[in-house]
Amino acid sequence: MLDPAVYAIPMTTRFRGITVREGMLLHGPAGWGEFCPFADYDDAESAAWLAAAVEAAEEGWPEPVRDRVPVNCIVPAVGPERAQEIVRASGCSTAKVKVADAPGSLPDDLERVAAVRDALGPRGAVRVDANARWDVDEAVAAIRALDRAAGGLQYVEQPCRTIEELAAVRRQVDVPIAADESIRRAEDPLRVAVAGAADIAVLKCAPLGGVRRALAVAEACGLPCVVSSALETSVGLAAELALAGALPDLDLACGFGTGALLTADVVADPLVPSDGWLPVLRQAPEPVHREALAAPADRKRWWQARLARVTALNSIMEP
Repeated sequence: MLDPAVYAIPMTTRFRGITVREGMLLHGPAGWGEFCPFADYDDAESAAWLAAAVEAAEEGWPEPVRDRVPVNCIVPAVGPERAQEIVRASGCSTAKVKVADAPGSLPDDLERVAAVRDALGPRGAVRVDANARWDVDEAVAAIRALDRAAGGLQYVEQPCRTIEELAAVRRQVDVPIAADESIRRAEDPLRVAVAGAADIAVLKCAPLGGVRRALAVAEACGLPCVVSSALETSVGLAAELALAGALPDLDLACGFGTGALLTADVVADPLVPSDGWLPVLRQAPEPVHREALAAPADRKRWWQARLARVTALNSIMEP
């Protein structure tokens, strides 16, 4: 058994308020798993992330029903020229554009979305992600404007924070609503479907507690699903791919283009989309660069303490 490794990888651009991605790599009889809840997540919320990492390392994943999955590229809050460069370099026919990155950003968001549409062409799909930054009125106005700028949005992801707000927005716009945070950070993920708050469920294996738990949520919620990365390295991304590979139905491109946001990866051959597709793996690739990308000593101690606390918490929570 190898000791857990803590990595720290600078990012190509600020994303989700961070410029360095940190996490922990765990090894077990089934291979490698990744434990990387964001620093602002408390121990209780981090418990599911550890369960997902342990599943990968100790148990492995269910058999897939497909050998590859379609992928969308990620366009962060950048200028229109850079947005076009990202889309054209990705080879993807679907792009997810980050919006509402800062107060008053709508004019910039409109330019970015229009530039992405131009880069994709009329047949490409444009979706936007607001990360719950709007209230209901802001969301309705912004979605209508962004839909026009995009020449039609495929969907808007998590425009508001609460399920009730999502439902209110959904009643007032024609664009489909996708729920992300409302599913993965909820005590009861199924409330989203019950409340009529979303048309699409965005699933992430790590915060839902692993591939098997996420598959159960997908089956129970009864919504079309998109699987998305939680900004992992290729070790954690392999688990998200395992989830996408095992879903009975997968009609929409998945959010696995986040590797482009990292300046490096712990594996020798990073999972980067080729012509808009990624393969489904049976286990995570070995993190051969884990020592080269090791976190500073103080951050190692921080992650080791976190792992100990969350492991103890999971032991208490297990039946």
